[in-house]
Formats: sequence, C-alpha cells, structure tokens
Amino acid sequence: MTRGRLIAFEGGEGSGKSTQAARLAHRLGAVLTGEPGGTAVGARIRAIVLDPGVAFVDARAEALLMAADRAQHVAEVVEPALAAGTDVVTDRFVGSSLAYQGYGRGLPVDELRRISAWATGGVDADLVLLLDLPADRARARLGDQPDRVEAESADFHERVIAGFRELAALDPGRWVVIDGDGSPDDVEARVLAAVSAKLGL
Repeated sequence: MTRGRLIAFEGGEGSGKSTQAARLAHRLGAVLTGEPGGTAVGARIRAIVLDPGVAFVDARAEALLMAADRAQHVAEVVEPALAAGTDVVTDRFVGSSLAYQGYGRGLPVDELRRISAWATGGVDADLVLLLDLPADRARARLGDQPDRVEAESADFHERVIAGFRELAALDPGRWVVIDGDGSPDDVEARVLAAVSAKLGL
C-alpha cells in the first residue's frame, strides 16, 4: 500500500491557513486536521496555550506543551492515516514551533527541531505551504477577542513571519511560499498550482 502524503499549512495569525487547508483536504479527499488541538488531549493543551486569562507561560513550557500536542496528534491522527494510504492536510505542524517558539520567543531553533522530531517519531511533512501575508494585513482579519498568542506584540508577530520566511528559504525542496493576499479563490488557485507542481493532484 502506498503511504499517504502529509501536507502542512503554515503562516502567521490570520493568514488564511484554516480556509485553505479545508479546501485542499476536500479536493484531495484527505484527512483534515490541525494543531494545537487535533485530538481530545490536544484540545486541553490548546486551551492552556491560547487562554488569554493565563498571564504567563514560560517559553520552554509553551514549547513542550506544543510538542506534547504534536506527539499525540501524530500518534492518534496523522500516522494512522498516512499508514493506511490516506493523505493528511494539517493546519500547522513542526514549522509553527520553529517560527513561534524559536524565532518569536527566542528559543534555539535546532533544539526545537530535535524536540519536534522526537515528538513525531520522525514523521514530517512531505510539503509545507507557507501562506505569506504582511502582519498588518493579517491582523485586520482577526476578531475582537484575541487569544493569548494573537494578543502578542506586533514585534513578536513580525519575528514569527520573518522566521517562517527564513525556514522556507532554508528548505526550498519542501516549502513553497504562497502569496496569501487576495480572495480565497485566488489563494486556492496558487495553492493547487503549488501542490500539483510538487506532488501531483
């Protein structure tokens, strides 16, 4: 049996990942999932990490919570589907830990990469689609009640976006940068062109 393909959408807050992940999963007949919170255990972790009422979460604690979410996510959702030959589309994966806790929080990116590799048992995305949108444009898409991460400073979000761009530049074989500006249909057309070029549809 041919193993399924794992496609990850990455990007800053409000970049349109959830919309495009859902559209691509529907087109491919893939499992649609996301992080944090793609499992029952993960939903509890997500509630802690994103709770705006939690005044302080240490950067290392945040990174380990995200790794725990990812370990459960891969074990319960991602790996079983891939092993069964089903494609998986995930809204966030390893790249988000590297961008948010690494570039954003200032933790060593190489250490975060090792922690994530251990958490996933070596499972990684076959293709990473980075929806690139300037932070100010993305912020305009967010709601009136931001979660703990959305409420971070503009400088933090700029570092995260710069981190995503650097990650994409360092791994052009797996990462594709997609212009996230425009209508959902426009962005979807760019996504489909990238997926077709890299993996075939």
